[in-house]
Amino acid sequence: MGTLSHVGLLNMALYFSLIMHTSNSWPWPVDSSHLTLGFVELPLLNASNFKHHKPYNLPISERYSFIDGIHKFWVYSNDKPLYPYSPTKPRSEIRIEGYDYSSGVWQFEGQGFVPSGTSGVCIMQLFGSRPPHATTLMVRTYNESLFYYRNHILVPNIWDRWFQLNVIHDVEASTVKVYIDGLLVYVAPGRGGRSHYFKFGVYTQDNPSYYMESRWKGIRVLRKCS
Repeated sequence: MGTLSHVGLLNMALYFSLIMHTSNSWPWPVDSSHLTLGFVELPLLNASNFKHHKPYNLPISERYSFIDGIHKFWVYSNDKPLYPYSPTKPRSEIRIEGYDYSSGVWQFEGQGFVPSGTSGVCIMQLFGSRPPHATTLMVRTYNESLFYYRNHILVPNIWDRWFQLNVIHDVEASTVKVYIDGLLVYVAPGRGGRSHYFKFGVYTQDNPSYYMESRWKGIRVLRKCS
């Protein structure tokens, strides 16, 4: 089970303090240059790098839009799964293709937005792990908070505001670091696996709300220079 480093604990305390005292002034500018130092940004082209996962009986446009640089995903708890007879739950996600990896240090960056009422859903995941798990990381929302899976709160009061998410996966060190608005909020262990990739959108989990939505912009994938 993952544990917060000393720095992570201090940053989480700072984050809670900022929320308590500046809740009416979101968002503040986020400088993530310290997180991307030593990384190279990889090109993302919607047509070739973004593969949509959606209810099998619906066209993409029924559960996804891309307007003014914003990806909007939505799904209902009674939607169909990805494939007929699949035991998985409803989803509307983008799977980033072309940058699957099995070694090195990789980073996902994006600005996310979760409207009030959305709960019981994964909004970002790092896919790939050693069985019996399928993923190394899931960022979920339950009520107003963001969680690492169902176990640990990342940040509270996330509804109805933009936030920046950075996830850094060091394969050899077997660590995953989660940053919200430039602050380290959680350090989790890796879960092994031979191949990994990033996904974002909405993927139904336990105790979901009837309607689930997330919005994303500024999506970046970066790899640490050798």
